[in-house]
Amino acid sequence: MGTDESIGVKRSRRLQGVRDLDSILRGDLTRLSSLREGRVEVAPGRLSRVIVVLCMIHGLCMATFTVFSRNGPALGQVVATMVKVPLLFYLTLIVTLPSLYVFNALVGSRLTFSAVVRLLVATLGVNVAVLCSMGPIVAFFSVSTTSYPFMVLFNVVVFAIAGGLAQMFLLQTLQRLSIAQTLIEAEPDAPGAETPSAIRPLSDQFLGRHVKTIFRLWLVVFGLVGAQMGWVLRPFIGNPNVPFTWFRGRQSNFFEAVLHTLGSLLS
Repeated sequence: MGTDESIGVKRSRRLQGVRDLDSILRGDLTRLSSLREGRVEVAPGRLSRVIVVLCMIHGLCMATFTVFSRNGPALGQVVATMVKVPLLFYLTLIVTLPSLYVFNALVGSRLTFSAVVRLLVATLGVNVAVLCSMGPIVAFFSVSTTSYPFMVLFNVVVFAIAGGLAQMFLLQTLQRLSIAQTLIEAEPDAPGAETPSAIRPLSDQFLGRHVKTIFRLWLVVFGLVGAQMGWVLRPFIGNPNVPFTWFRGRQSNFFEAVLHTLGSLLS
């Protein structure tokens, strides 16, 4: 009996990360009533395990192209892609986390470093959930075409869609956190007075226009870092005309490569 209960508890804990992600996607954890503590109530470690699994599943879908390559399946590329997709997201998070915390502090937000980490992990959860949901579509195109340039650009579009939705989630959650804190916290100086931040005018409410601009600039930075990180970790799909390698040499950049691939597709 005790063993069965122990197994049930462990299984419930494993599934809790999935429930957390589902609650994030449904908006249950980003309601104003759920943000009164000034953070998204998720366990970063538990949610990260789910994120890694979803990343690996999407990596498998991406690598389907090389499995059905005319030169035969490159199983090494399959393993490499399944490992690299989680690395792509978490290395990007590590690189951009300090800048988000500083931007957040400059605009007067009361989010702690721990709260920023929770928010970013929740954002990654949204990003990866959307990405993985489009995995079957990626796999379908992978088995129905032999055009490597097309698959590269198609995957870029898929990542861009998922990233765009995740960034919308991040911006909206930041605004909700600001609203929740403003509604429940007494101002330190005088009733009704707003504590000024280092760069925010007193007339702004919640996320003012220029505060939103600052966060949008950070979102652009996050996207640029993510794009270049993907270029550094390439290849993800596996060019059937090039021998398999875990990484390729340092050259060019993501944006030049996209333009070059687009030219190859149209030529």
